Amino acid sequence: MTVTDTHSTDTHKAEFQLPEVTPEGSIDWTTIPSPAFVLDESRLRRNLALISHVQRESGARIIVAFKGFSMWSTFGLLREYGIGGATASSLNEAILAREEMQGEVHVYAPAYSDEEMPRILELADHLVFNSFSQWERFKPQVEAARAGGRDIHVGIRINPEYAEVETDLYNPAGPFSRLGVTRREFREDLLDGVDGLHFHTLCEKDSDTLERTLEVVERNFGEFLPQMKWVNFGGGHLMTRAGYDTARLIRLVRAFREKWEVDVILEPGSAFGWQTGWLVSRVLDVVHNVKDAALLDVSVSAHMPDVLEMPYRPRILGAGDPPEHEHREASDYGGGHPYLIGGTTCLAGDVVGEYVFGRQLQIGDRVIFDDMIHYTMVKTTFFNGVKHPDIGILHLDGSYERVKTFGYEEFKAKLS
Repeated sequence: MTVTDTHSTDTHKAEFQLPEVTPEGSIDWTTIPSPAFVLDESRLRRNLALISHVQRESGARIIVAFKGFSMWSTFGLLREYGIGGATASSLNEAILAREEMQGEVHVYAPAYSDEEMPRILELADHLVFNSFSQWERFKPQVEAARAGGRDIHVGIRINPEYAEVETDLYNPAGPFSRLGVTRREFREDLLDGVDGLHFHTLCEKDSDTLERTLEVVERNFGEFLPQMKWVNFGGGHLMTRAGYDTARLIRLVRAFREKWEVDVILEPGSAFGWQTGWLVSRVLDVVHNVKDAALLDVSVSAHMPDVLEMPYRPRILGAGDPPEHEHREASDYGGGHPYLIGGTTCLAGDVVGEYVFGRQLQIGDRVIFDDMIHYTMVKTTFFNGVKHPDIGILHLDGSYERVKTFGYEEFKAKLS
């Protein structure tokens, strides 16, 4: 895949060849212990090459959002491609960023507690407040930390009240949103000590959405931008998805930086883990109740929660969709074998949906869910005490490394 980016001047073009990835058909899935989240190093490197290109050509600082991708065994690769920091949404993520990412630590949370703030101030290089009331509350501590030698950049999250997110669950700028300060509530008189603004209104969107969002941000908050040193465009920039217009993203960032003389920060999560791996499972049983149902050694609700929350239908390698009409006969499947695919918890709705396979499923057969690295591992649970999938890496030389196995102690540690 060749990517061509044209700067806003249309006088400079940068072309580069993205690295090849391991073909799915060349992987012997039976050699990978099930269940397991499997990250493919070749696919991660492909994403990192593109993200690094965007960072270099746009002049933006791109950091990884732990809420979408925090597989810390890969952080050495991220650093190799020039990713120099992470954004955390909690104290625990901030500690992980300092210990494992070993770069700049950016922290934003909807609210901070008195108990956690002292430790956060020891870790954060950038600290974003969700409200002016939180900024007023913790400003004395921030100033004391600065006086003690900590170079902490402080930002305020703004809510442009504009978003193009279809799912309410993921819409930060929806009606009555608790995330960010609207223009009506913005306090210019409290900007002393604040050197940046932060907005996050995208969710797996292309750069055309960012362009329209920036127009609203400039219209509503442009009068405050000359006072700022940096602006964080948040996450949701799915630049590694096929068809994403990276040229426009580069132009937008360059133009904004030059117009307002500010640093621009992007903090995608999904873009790092997008299409980088799979959830490997196996069939434990097949039951019949009008339809055949295959029971797997993974859980939809515990290991793929976004499938139910979003909701969305994941791709299964080697399986297709059933006919669209509701009243289907056996002949409608064209010789394929339909199965309801369900998990192993007691939750009645622990079901992905119906898929059509080229042959009848047998106990022990592998069922491979695609694109299960971003916003998946970070949201898993130990519900019902079912076995949590391993975490593994498929390396460039074809070897498989199991980097984490979960057992009883991890399950017990969540309880008391």
